[in-house]
Amino acid sequence: MILKMDRLPIELPTPKNPSPNSAAAVQELLGGKFGEMSTLMNYTFQSFNFRGRKKLRPFYDLICSIAGEEYGHIEVVSYTTNLLLTGASKRGFDPTTRPLANGVDARNTHHFIASGQSSLAMDSMGHYWTGDNVFSSGNLKLDLLHNFFLECGARANKMRVYEMVDDPTARTMVGYLLVRGGLHVVAYAKALEKLTGVAVTKLLPIPDLSNDAFPEARKFMENKLHLKLYTFSQDDYQQAGLIWNGPHPDDGQEVEVVFGSPEGFPAPDLDEEPQLNAPGADDIDPQMFADIAKKLGIKL
Repeated sequence: MILKMDRLPIELPTPKNPSPNSAAAVQELLGGKFGEMSTLMNYTFQSFNFRGRKKLRPFYDLICSIAGEEYGHIEVVSYTTNLLLTGASKRGFDPTTRPLANGVDARNTHHFIASGQSSLAMDSMGHYWTGDNVFSSGNLKLDLLHNFFLECGARANKMRVYEMVDDPTARTMVGYLLVRGGLHVVAYAKALEKLTGVAVTKLLPIPDLSNDAFPEARKFMENKLHLKLYTFSQDDYQQAGLIWNGPHPDDGQEVEVVFGSPEGFPAPDLDEEPQLNAPGADDIDPQMFADIAKKLGIKL
C-alpha cells in the first residue's frame, strides 16, 4: 500500500515565462524509456514478483524503498511540465480568437490538444509510455543489473535535458533528480557487490561527470541528499540498511537509511486555463464548500 502525501519532494520555482518547448524536452524524463515512469514500474513489478523474500529480504527492502520514491519523481516531473505550460496560450472563453494559436508552433501539440496544457504519459517525441519498458525477469542478479543500467541511462538523459533548457524550474528539478537518481545508481551497485562480490561502484559515475558540474544539484548535495536512502515507510523495509551502508564512492561520506520520507514542500496550485476548459468547472460556487466545511468542522 502507498501512503500518499499532498507534497512534492522539492520546492519548484515558478517560471518567469511559459516554455512549451522546454516542457516537451522535460517529457522525456517522465515517459521516455529511461524516464521516471519506467523506473517506478520496473521496481514496483520487481517488488510484487519477488520470490524468496525471506531469504533475500535486504534486496527486497531496497527495491521497495526506491520504488516508493519514484512515485514522487513522477509527480515532480509532471509539475515541472505543467508549470512550463501554464500561460502558454491566450486565456479566455471565446474560441473564435484562436486562443491556442501558439500550440501550432510548439514541439508537442499534444499538450494543447490531448490535455489541459499539462503533462502526458509520453516521451519528448510524443510516443506514449508502454509496459514494454518494464523488465522483471525473476532473477535477482539480472534485475539488479538491469536496474543499475536503467538508472545510468536515466542519468545520461537528465544531463542532456539539463543542457537543452535554461529555465530555472526545469533545471532545479533536473538537479534534484541527478542527486537522487545518482543515489539509486550507487544503491544498485552496492546491491550487486553484496550479491556477487564484483566492485560495481568502481564504474561510477556513469556518465563520467560529477554532480558538482550542475549548480542546481550542489545544494542538494550539501544537504546530504546523495547519502540518504528513504524507506517511505515508518515500520517496514527495516533491512534496507544491510545493503545501503558504508562509504559513498563519490566523496567517501557514510551513507544512511532514513525510515520514513522527506518532509516535502507544498505542490504548486496550477492556474486555470479557461480556453482549454481546464478544469471546466466554472459554475461551482466556492461558498457551497465553505458552508459544508463549516458544518463538518473542516478548516479550509
